[in-house]
Amino acid sequence: MTDTNSLILSPYERNGIAVRNRVAVAPMTRISATENGHPTHTMFDYYRRFAEGGFGLVTSEGIYTDKAFSQGYRFQPGLADDGQAQGWTAFLHDMRARGSRVVAQLMHAGALSQGNFYRTGTVAPSPIRPKGTQMEFYFGNGPYPEPSQITAQQIDDVVEGFVSAAQRAVNIAGFDAVEIHGANGYLLDQFLTAGSNRRTDRWGGDTKARVELLADVVKEVKLGISNAVPVGIRISQGKVNDFTAKWPGARADAEVIFGTLAEAGADFIHVTEYEAWQPAFEGTTDSLVALARRHAPDVTIIANGSLHTAERIANALQDGADIVTTGRGALANPDLPKLLKDQREPRTFDGSILQPIANIKHAELSMQTAS
Repeated sequence: MTDTNSLILSPYERNGIAVRNRVAVAPMTRISATENGHPTHTMFDYYRRFAEGGFGLVTSEGIYTDKAFSQGYRFQPGLADDGQAQGWTAFLHDMRARGSRVVAQLMHAGALSQGNFYRTGTVAPSPIRPKGTQMEFYFGNGPYPEPSQITAQQIDDVVEGFVSAAQRAVNIAGFDAVEIHGANGYLLDQFLTAGSNRRTDRWGGDTKARVELLADVVKEVKLGISNAVPVGIRISQGKVNDFTAKWPGARADAEVIFGTLAEAGADFIHVTEYEAWQPAFEGTTDSLVALARRHAPDVTIIANGSLHTAERIANALQDGADIVTTGRGALANPDLPKLLKDQREPRTFDGSILQPIANIKHAELSMQTAS
């Protein structure tokens, strides 16, 4: 085994996270739950392949947190009631027995919701129609509707939704960690983003004010589960409806955002960019991973963004990441850790498996993992 692969396959243990290697499965929306948010055997067969393939850490798809406005997509799993949570229990025990830890990613879609079982309409920091159009491969159609401005009481309800969902994730389902989805244009990222947050109350204003809701959710979730498992947050510049978005304050924004989340007690920060190795801002050299490492030195840093090869994974680790997640790389190679150990070339991702609807398909589950 090469030195590069030895680094990738070395164990990691810090901040409550203990995994057998540094390569993990990224969260990916796969809309294969029941209509009312219960997990299915199809989902479990899909996730189990990654444990069998040697991944030490698997992050779930985004799981909605309440029966109000959090759900983003039809057939998305939820942790909004005890029944939804109980559906995960036996599966998570099985994953742990196979050597993989599973993170529950908790998500509120906000203005980007395009399929809610419980409510019509959407909410956002400000009544601003999102850019772009709904994603057809997640049953979307046409422009996003203009959201209603979320009220102060509804913001409190959002925070409580994250806390309650985290409690179910840990105390009922048995997840090994909780990741708060603060990225990719969903509700918490809408608060962080100046273009979607025009509020003049305590939740709007400069970067420090706009990141406070994210920090509050981290604090309240950690308190709500009594620090029983690690709690982290996913952060990005780009959105699912605006891939090229950048923080207008550039490095100064990065310092405030990462520093505030570290002060809030985040055990890990999951940084995602389209190409994670690229400079975060024009005219600079540091990647967003490197900036996260600098401004949150004691936090576990997880990197994501087109990191499909051994070389790119190793470079991200050398750039400041502790763990690297891969999405397309894991879909094409559910046995990626075994391939790296045996120094075999990873398979190329075939995007047709996500068409016309990006759910889990029988052909995908039938892929033979390499022995």
